Amino acid sequence: MADTVPVRVLIVEDEVNLASAVAQGLQAEGYDVEVSHDGEDGLWRARHGQFDAMILDIMLPKLNGYRLCAILREEQIWTPILMLTAKDGEYDEAEGLDTGADDYLTKPFSFVVLLARLRALARRSESIRPEILAVGDLCLDPSTRECRRGEEAIRLTPREFALLEALAADPGRVFTKQDLLDRVWGLDYFGPANIVEVYVGYLRKKVDRPFGTHSVQTVRGVGYRLTA
Repeated sequence: MADTVPVRVLIVEDEVNLASAVAQGLQAEGYDVEVSHDGEDGLWRARHGQFDAMILDIMLPKLNGYRLCAILREEQIWTPILMLTAKDGEYDEAEGLDTGADDYLTKPFSFVVLLARLRALARRSESIRPEILAVGDLCLDPSTRECRRGEEAIRLTPREFALLEALAADPGRVFTKQDLLDRVWGLDYFGPANIVEVYVGYLRKKVDRPFGTHSVQTVRGVGYRLTA
């Protein structure tokens, strides 16, 4: 990293010792780090600074992490966000993703895992708007998380959108269940594999059946693909 521009990270965490430990660890890896201990100050820094990624706690004084994240996305600030939570549950994860977070990590966490997640997020550029993905008349805008079939908008949950985005990124390619689990649910997901089938079913009910199309296809014994 010494020969490149340092990756700039904003940490918004009210646990001072944790924030300091994470900051020191990242600085040792060559990151340029700023730290904030409350939501209002974190929002100000996120608005006025140029960051490649944010590490954002949920339980913050003055302005909680959910609201902070939602405000940034409403203001078209697309800095990738890794959300930290002391809670462990699907609803907390879903709420974080619903507000526009890109990933989440449950406390306590391994610094090695946090670093790996952060590297993945930092590769996304805030300054480059993600391209529109189009498969036939089905269009996805990754920056706004909007989905349309022709002129009709389709409401998707964050997980549904992530699954459709993975399929739309390479139309016609057959993705195995494990491919989709790794891409959409993450490498540390250890739940039932049939969650993919469940969400494929949700997608079909929203993007295919109302329009008389069959774009989300099952390839028996292999996996799933999206076609025009």
